[in-house]
Amino acid sequence: MSQDVVFDLGGVVFRWQPLVLLQALFPSQVRHEAQAREWASQIFQTFHPEADWALFDLGRIEPEPLAQRIAARTGLAEADLRHLIANIPPHLQPIQGTVDLIHELKAQGHRLYFLSNMPAGYAEYLVRVNPFFSQFDDGIFSAHVQQIKPLPDIFATAQKRWPLRGQPVFIDDVQHNIDAAERHGWQGIRFETPEQVRLNLLERGGFLK
Repeated sequence: MSQDVVFDLGGVVFRWQPLVLLQALFPSQVRHEAQAREWASQIFQTFHPEADWALFDLGRIEPEPLAQRIAARTGLAEADLRHLIANIPPHLQPIQGTVDLIHELKAQGHRLYFLSNMPAGYAEYLVRVNPFFSQFDDGIFSAHVQQIKPLPDIFATAQKRWPLRGQPVFIDDVQHNIDAAERHGWQGIRFETPEQVRLNLLERGGFLK
């Protein structure tokens, strides 16, 4: 019997390593992990739903005003922030083990969806350069609906839009997103590695042969 599986994208399907990215882009300013953590905390504000970056994910501001807002708040240079914003899409490289799992689940007849906090420009880039998006039956990018995880409205939108049966399995690398999905009646798997998710699905039964 086929099941419904919902994937987060950044950190699950695509590698998201902001500390690595910051050190690579700004080697003279971000010389070690502690500095990278400080920059990441200032820039991304742990992706709180009211943060500057959350407004970007929600599709409410464009890259240029995002850079201006963060610069005004942190004192970081606008040029550096523009450079960072522009270089995030190519940084988001597929995690091959997850891509293999997506293909395997699809081949076994399961319905696959994605639910992602992602600005519109990044979303367009990822869909354009990654053919495996054809394996998904549907998906929601936060910028397209102006809703964001972990707030409940985006889960309600997914529930209305998709023909979900029973309790779909939701795979995300952020615990508060898992908690929000479970409050909505979904089953959560906190992503650590593709192998760990595969084992979890095998233990649940009905997903992998």
